[in-house]
Amino acid sequence: MIKKQIKCKDSVGVALVFLLMSQIISPTAVSAVCCQRETLRYLKGLSFEDLLQAEITSVSKRSESLFTAAAAVSVITAEDIERTGVRSIPEALRMVPGLDVSSIDGSRYAIGSRGFNEYFETKLLVLVDGRTMYTPLYSGVHWNSLDIVMQDIKRIEVIRGPGATVWGSNAVNGVINIITKNSSDTQGGFLSVSIGNFDQPDVSARYGGTLNESVTYRLYAKGYDRAPFDGLETEDAHDSSRSLRAGFRIDSQPSSHNIMSLQGGGFDGEADFEAILTGYLSPPFIRTAGVTETYSGGHILGSWEHRFSDQSNTTLQVYYDRGDRNNVIFTEARDTIDIDFKNQLSIWDNHDIVWGAGYRWTHDDLQGTVTISFDPASNSDQLWSTFLQDDINIVDDFAWVTLGTKLEHNDYTGLEVQPSIKLRLQPTPNQLIWAAVSRAVRTPSRVEADVSVNLGTKVDGQGNLVVQRLEGSDSFDSEILIAYELGYRWRVRRSLSFDVTTYFNDYDKLRTLEPQNKTYYESGETAYLVMPARFENEAQGESYGIEIQSTWQPLDNLKFMGSYSYIDLNLDFKSGSALAGKKLKSGEYAPRHQFKLRYYWDLRPDISLNSELYYVSDIGAGEIDSYIRIDMQLSWQASDSLRFTLGGENLFGPTHQEFFNSLSNIVASEVPRIYWFKTTFWF
Repeated sequence: MIKKQIKCKDSVGVALVFLLMSQIISPTAVSAVCCQRETLRYLKGLSFEDLLQAEITSVSKRSESLFTAAAAVSVITAEDIERTGVRSIPEALRMVPGLDVSSIDGSRYAIGSRGFNEYFETKLLVLVDGRTMYTPLYSGVHWNSLDIVMQDIKRIEVIRGPGATVWGSNAVNGVINIITKNSSDTQGGFLSVSIGNFDQPDVSARYGGTLNESVTYRLYAKGYDRAPFDGLETEDAHDSSRSLRAGFRIDSQPSSHNIMSLQGGGFDGEADFEAILTGYLSPPFIRTAGVTETYSGGHILGSWEHRFSDQSNTTLQVYYDRGDRNNVIFTEARDTIDIDFKNQLSIWDNHDIVWGAGYRWTHDDLQGTVTISFDPASNSDQLWSTFLQDDINIVDDFAWVTLGTKLEHNDYTGLEVQPSIKLRLQPTPNQLIWAAVSRAVRTPSRVEADVSVNLGTKVDGQGNLVVQRLEGSDSFDSEILIAYELGYRWRVRRSLSFDVTTYFNDYDKLRTLEPQNKTYYESGETAYLVMPARFENEAQGESYGIEIQSTWQPLDNLKFMGSYSYIDLNLDFKSGSALAGKKLKSGEYAPRHQFKLRYYWDLRPDISLNSELYYVSDIGAGEIDSYIRIDMQLSWQASDSLRFTLGGENLFGPTHQEFFNSLSNIVASEVPRIYWFKTTFWF
């Protein structure tokens, strides 16, 4: 952990879319307002040297410095969130090199890594304080229900590449671990109100206090009402959204060896969108209509950590999660219970071992329609797991090798083994070379096993009525990745650094839709043929790429952060596929080139100007044109307790579309120019 003491001074006062759709600081007897203000000043003064030495936990489930981590990892800090003024997790993730963040409409995003991206990206694991956001229904994340008070986020750790050895199945192309602040770091009152041409408004509020010398708490609430974007062919895309959530967190450190935390919350929201709806038989139709999706849920999470020493500790975490979602074609109610145990110990002088075990139970109730159904409609799944990782110092202060594996048993494919081996060399205190070979899998979801979807109806050349149907398959297997990575970090000096990662990914058993034999049916007086297609594993491929990021701070009040990423992706269909011989090239699912540049500039001690530039190359053979997006924020700290921020997104470019998916029935919107004014008040 960062051993930095903060002192307070008295002078400081939806059919296929839905399918494919701590650092703990002990409480101190000081005023809440004082601590809040000093924390903000500490973040603004965070040097890049401090950031490189900051401890992260996502790579190996143990504390290690960002600089020495043997992975392609990026960290979004609380300062990044504050300076850029981002209002959501997806917008914050635009800062990460190699991560493709595409706005679909006013509340929905497609986020992927290393060449793959779709509405519900199946190969990206997302967690909040260790609680998984990855749904087992169709392998993806509902980004519009992941709405956190942004000022409560301590950092977001992003692994660009496999993390399955410690996190398990589905951490294939990346892991996003969102870590919120300890309640001792959010003392006093806080209120933020943002109003703009789309925020109408966006409000966050919290209050933190102490129960006794060892127990702190915070209560929070957040709500927003957002106006619709522009449609591709209309002025109103019918994609407005509304959300309200509230929750709490309690942290306790009764002794120097024990740390406990309890948190929970609930949310309720709705999001409009334009959907392409299909019907069949009575009578067949294809039409576009504005619909509303509602979602609600809640969770409670408890954790306990016992520290035996600086290198030895045990952690137990348990959570319960409930989620309900209702859209135009089906409803889902899901309950999840998750238990996770981890132990870290050092043996001899050169072994740092982390091991653990976990169990997850999830139960769903799915109510379908004539368009979509599940068999069975209600189901329970279990996941058992254990992992072991040993970090071995083979040459003192120069060379380390890390060996590890994850064993998981799921109800679809049985036992899955996901090993990795990593090597890191530190020839000088300011240089690190690392390499890794990893195996990761993406296990089947309920959709791929149990779904039946009537996609639409057509009449064939013989005049027969033909229903196109998508069916789940018991034979669908896990998708497999073997990843080879090589990285280099160099701190040229305290104000300048470079981080370069290259990789080669070998994919097998990728998901395809394969046509089956036609079947004859009768429904009343109507006779028709069903043309089914099933999920199979008939694709494979390779990708390689490079990700470069650099930070330069030429002046105390000026900092630049830039990155460039390139990927070449080539997929082909196996001989058993109906598309055998065809290939998918780079740029079909995600951009080949991305360039990102940010700067933070303190014009005066109380005024800062911050800006971000994003260049994204075209997607889908020109279906989505390349675009340049520029965001800017001007912030004025009017007093110790009051801040005003004026911000804009996509300021100088035209409105543009960022996402398309031929398998999605959501009508995409254009990203407009967005303006907002935010007032932040501490009390």
